[in-house]
Order: sequence, then C-alpha cells, then structure tokens
Amino acid sequence: MTRTIVASATREVVIGFDQPFCVIGERINPTGRKKLAAEMVAGNFETVKKDALEQVNAGATMLDVNAGVTAVDPNATEPELLVQTLQIVQDLVDVPLSIDSSVSAAIEAALKVAKGRPLVNSVTGEEEKLEAILPLVKKYDVPVVAISNDETGISEDPDVRFEVARKIVQRAADYGIPAHDVVVDPLVMPIGAMGTAGKQVFALLRRLREELKVNTTCGLSNISFGLPHRHGINAGFIPMVIGAGLTSAIMNPCRPQEMEMVRAANVLNGTDPNCQTWIMTYRDQQPAQTGSAGASAELLAGNGGQAARGRRRGGREARMARMGQG
Repeated sequence: MTRTIVASATREVVIGFDQPFCVIGERINPTGRKKLAAEMVAGNFETVKKDALEQVNAGATMLDVNAGVTAVDPNATEPELLVQTLQIVQDLVDVPLSIDSSVSAAIEAALKVAKGRPLVNSVTGEEEKLEAILPLVKKYDVPVVAISNDETGISEDPDVRFEVARKIVQRAADYGIPAHDVVVDPLVMPIGAMGTAGKQVFALLRRLREELKVNTTCGLSNISFGLPHRHGINAGFIPMVIGAGLTSAIMNPCRPQEMEMVRAANVLNGTDPNCQTWIMTYRDQQPAQTGSAGASAELLAGNGGQAARGRRRGGREARMARMGQG
C-alpha cells in the first residue's frame, strides 16, 4: 500500500489510500490577498499566525506555507520571506507543513530550516524544474507534489496529463526518489469553463491510483472557480473525488460544510475507525428542527407513531367524505 510520510518536529502524518483524507490548509498564501501580502512584506505576521491557528483548530492535517508576495512588492526576496514565515508557523503549530514556492532557491532555503519532513510543493514536468527540484527532494529526503503540466502548458486532454505525471514519477526514480514520495496533482479544471472537468479528474485519479500507485492532491476549489455559491460545489466535489482516489487536497478547512464532507467520506471509506472522529466532532451538535415537535416525538415513540398515523388517515378520510357530500 502506497504511503507518503510527512512530519513536523513532533507529529507524523501518513498520506495513503487506507488513511484518513489529508487536509492541507491553504490560507497561508498571499496570492490574491493583497492585504496579507502587504502585511508580510512589512514584517507583520499576525494574520499568518491567526490563519495557522484557525486552520489547525478547524481540522487541518497539514498547512501549506507560501510567501509569494511579488504582486505587491516585485523586489521582495522570496527565500528570506519564506524562511521567516515557515519558522513562525512551525514554532506555532505542530502539524506538518508544505513548502509552497515556484522558486527553487526559496524551496532550498526553507528546507534548510524546516523541522521534520515537510512536503515540497512543487515540481512540474518541465525539464528546468525537474533538474532544479528533484535533486533537492533527494538531498533532503522529502516528498514532492508533482503537477501534471510541462513546457506545453496544461493540456485539456487527461491522457496527456497522465503521461506528464508518469514522466515525473519516472524521472524521480532516476534520482532515487520512490514513487510513494511523489504526490501527483492531476490539475482540476474549472467546471464552469469545462463541463467535463469533473469526469476528467475522476478518471485521472483512478488511473493514477491503479497504474502509477501514487498518492494525489489538488487545489480543491479550482473546480468551482467562476461560479456562484462556490462552497456548495466544493462540498459536493469532495466525496466524489475522494471516492475516485484522491488522498489529499489543498483546501480551506475553515469551511464547515466542506470539512463535514471530508469527515463523512472518512466514515464511509472506513478510514475513521468506529466513527470516532465523526462522533467526537458532532456528538454535541443539535439536529435541525424540521416539522412540529409532535412529529419528532412520534418518530421517537415507535409503535405509538403507527397509531398516530392511523388517526391522521382516519381524519383525512372524514374530511374527504365531507367534501364529497358538499
């Protein structure tokens, strides 16, 4: 069974087909968050700390750490900022971290100070990236996210994306990196722009699991990009994509509806033994009130409920008879 081990200084997490779904918190990322980017450039990490704690409290298994602030400050030095952010987060929480950068120098700088066994996010099928990132992955003995695009860009053909993933896994093997340390991102397309995006990723995940036998991840909210009420789409997508073989996702754990779907999928997949996590999370939650108090009491009453239903039927028949007479 394929198992990818990640760890902080004090906690180990296993990503695998027989493991609870791994939720990688996405919030520590200034991309598209100008206020957060400006704070980080100014040396203010209060939002970073707040996001780290909130995500862990909401149930994140891991946290993704990104310091790409060049949209706000093109002169910012990403390696230094990523190191600073990583150190703050790993000193604050005990979950494993994902080092998220497209700059190889930033990844290496972060790996030098990272505690435990972080996940590197990421490498693509581009030759330049393979030659820059895979030696670092081997040197520091860490797992890596493999994104299924190359010099030709992101293909709309899922078979092409599968072949890019196969290429990365094979190239990793050339460096002595085992397949269980390659976590493939099949690339989720927006369903609003591509109606077959859901079916594509489901088919891709099955092939990645059965043929390459690798763990997988994705940017989960990509599926709903451009649509209203995105979190409803995301929540519906979660159990379907987990059922197809997805073993982790970069997502927002602070969305209760989405985390509820993750926990439900764990129960139904048998990766929440004895439903323990589900029970501990929801045992004190009050059920939604639907219908009258009498109806709820009837459901609890068992056989007494049958008698009540009989009385209601009699009442309906009497009313119908009166209507007929009229």
